[in-house]
Amino acid sequence: MADQLIIFDTTLRDGEQSPGASMTRDEKLRIARQLERLKVDVIEAGFAASSNGDFECVQAIARVVKDSTICSLSRANDRDIARAAEALKDASRARIHTFIATSALHMEKKLRMTPEQVLEQAKQSVRFARNLLEDIEFSPEDGYRSDPDFLCRVIEAVIAEGATTINVPDTVGYAIPELYGNFIKNLRERIPNSDKAIWSVHCHNDLGMAVANSLAGVKIGGARQVECTINGLGERAGNCSLEEVVMAVKTRRDYFGLDVNIDTQHIVAASRMVSQTTGFVVQPNKAVVGANAFAHASGIHQDGVLKARDTYEIMRAEDVGWSANKIVLGKLSGRNAFKQRLQELGVELESESEINAAFTRFKELADRKSEIFDEDILALVSDESLSGEKEQFGFVSLSQRSETGERPHAEIVFTVDGREVKSGAEGNGPVDASLKAIEAHVHSGADMVLYSVNAISGSTESQGEVTVRLQSAGRVVNGVGADPDIIVASAKAYLSALNKLQSKSERVAAQG
Repeated sequence: MADQLIIFDTTLRDGEQSPGASMTRDEKLRIARQLERLKVDVIEAGFAASSNGDFECVQAIARVVKDSTICSLSRANDRDIARAAEALKDASRARIHTFIATSALHMEKKLRMTPEQVLEQAKQSVRFARNLLEDIEFSPEDGYRSDPDFLCRVIEAVIAEGATTINVPDTVGYAIPELYGNFIKNLRERIPNSDKAIWSVHCHNDLGMAVANSLAGVKIGGARQVECTINGLGERAGNCSLEEVVMAVKTRRDYFGLDVNIDTQHIVAASRMVSQTTGFVVQPNKAVVGANAFAHASGIHQDGVLKARDTYEIMRAEDVGWSANKIVLGKLSGRNAFKQRLQELGVELESESEINAAFTRFKELADRKSEIFDEDILALVSDESLSGEKEQFGFVSLSQRSETGERPHAEIVFTVDGREVKSGAEGNGPVDASLKAIEAHVHSGADMVLYSVNAISGSTESQGEVTVRLQSAGRVVNGVGADPDIIVASAKAYLSALNKLQSKSERVAAQG
């Protein structure tokens, strides 16, 4: 009989640590619901002790999501663990994930603790957590670069204290698949009580091998949980990609002999939602979810696929959520049809006012654009202003003049704390002029570290989706805006980023 592979998704925690990828409470809830629809086994909802905002997000997800285990990360101290337990108290199934670094480098330079102090801290933290919840995961941070003898002592001790899952992270993406797989295998063979816990892998993609390392940890090492994120989102080069590891196990079941609970038909919808929420565009040649993942340009390939799909396709596009019929709605579509399509896309707006606001924007878009695609709808509902929460800055209108040989000029009307203001500026181009017009009034002083444009669908009538990444006083935020007019989309994205800069929620660096 095949074993079960547990899929542990950390998009909302480790994925959010990507510079600029922080999400609002409503955005996190929307993604958590989609992960539940995807039938993810464990959702790491956040790091409850890092800020009041993160606590509230974990708490909200724990109250809403019923079919997945909800997990909160915590450092190996009583305060963090108690805070995590408090945030998780309403969850149907809850897990505390506590960690402490075990590599010589981290213990000396970061923790400034001796190995014996770390060992004692690990034991105490798991013991304390186990008195609060039954499901406890322990991670030795930078585990792959830790001394194996010391790591065996720590892991044996925390299992004895009640840890139910042992996660061995390759925190800095240093591992090689065969070496990492054997590393896990050797630990399991050397630790007397290793069979009393589920073993897990958590790999980063710094050398481009996060998925390969994770699968080696499963096949060679015997791990039965993989920690991953949608689109491989994560700090630095990212994490193990959920869609890639799941489809590898399902497609090569003959090799892995494992089952997964994931409903793969919701993978593409989850990928789009995370991409459009964070502004991290999925590359066209990304496995499984990239726009070209099932495209065939070569004549030989096209001929083969037309005769028999399995000549060049090892999985079916529709099995992961790609749809051949992308046009779903138009300007004659009613509110009920729009609401039904939102549900099919895994979008659940919390109130009638949000649905009405989204439908109004849908009608406005349909008057400007004859064909409405799924991507358009997801971009439309990702707008933070739908929630009705008060924002400092809001877009009203924009006019710009650009002519060959003349310096472009833009005038923009936007709201500041509900009051309309008007500002104008010149720039090197219409986008530059529009953003300078905003900055001329706001004087944020923020540095723009990224400006990215992505066509939401494939025609000149397509909406443009713009991502603006701003940095100020050590904070990095993303703003995303969508509109058929790319200059308007740019202004919306800039204002969105400015709103996020106003948020004072603090974040604490966590285990990778």
